[in-house]
Amino acid sequence: MDNTESSVELFLRWCDERELARPEDVTRPVLERYQRFLFHFRKENGRPLSFRTQSVRMVPVRGLFRWLVRQNVILSNPASDLEMPRREQRLPRHVLSVAEVECVLATADVTRPIGLRDRAMLEVLYATGVRRSELASLRLDDVDVERMTVMVRQGKGKKDRVVPLGERALAWVLKYLDRVRPGLETPESGVVLFVGVFGEALDPGWLTERVRGYVNVPPFCTWFEPRVNGLASEMVSAIRELSITVDDEGNLISRPDSKSAGAG
Repeated sequence: MDNTESSVELFLRWCDERELARPEDVTRPVLERYQRFLFHFRKENGRPLSFRTQSVRMVPVRGLFRWLVRQNVILSNPASDLEMPRREQRLPRHVLSVAEVECVLATADVTRPIGLRDRAMLEVLYATGVRRSELASLRLDDVDVERMTVMVRQGKGKKDRVVPLGERALAWVLKYLDRVRPGLETPESGVVLFVGVFGEALDPGWLTERVRGYVNVPPFCTWFEPRVNGLASEMVSAIRELSITVDDEGNLISRPDSKSAGAG
């Protein structure tokens, strides 16, 4: 028996126990009572159902009433505006330290044009936490050198937002723009910031595989996510706290007036 059948059977058994024999007997308050039943339900080991499992159990029930409306068995759908249990938003189980991320970023061979481009992309991903589709969609005029920010257009929720880029990531982007992009661009490149070997815009799916190629080595292969959202805040705070800059070779150095960690 699959999940749909078992979920519907559980609901029907619950209704039968309460003498709810006809579809029209089920109203929205009845469905809310059933949701509370799922919330308080305990498995054999005494543990409650997760919010995800509660949601999975309710989806077939909503589908059942949509089907009943289409079949003209009932006139209205009592589950149409039912609020579903919210699934847990969990943080990654493993998060790399700053030193470990530095090792990942350093895997790009910056002596080669494509490697330098990839390093710039990795730095932008790490510094901003943008999604792969957002990175692929960045335009040349989205980079604000003076403010050290990047404009993400039509990102999550179809909204524009301005994201801090930081000195280090900006330095790598500028190096890419100066040394690499002019040799890759074609008339088809348009205003896209990061382009492929033939001057084409990058595909988000290809971008995922490209980043995975840099981090698919132990132990990073099981810890690192292509989007690296969980690490972005660390990078931004590190830039602010350390007051860092980058030399001509792209190496991390401290400013002359920066204080040592042990200074008091």
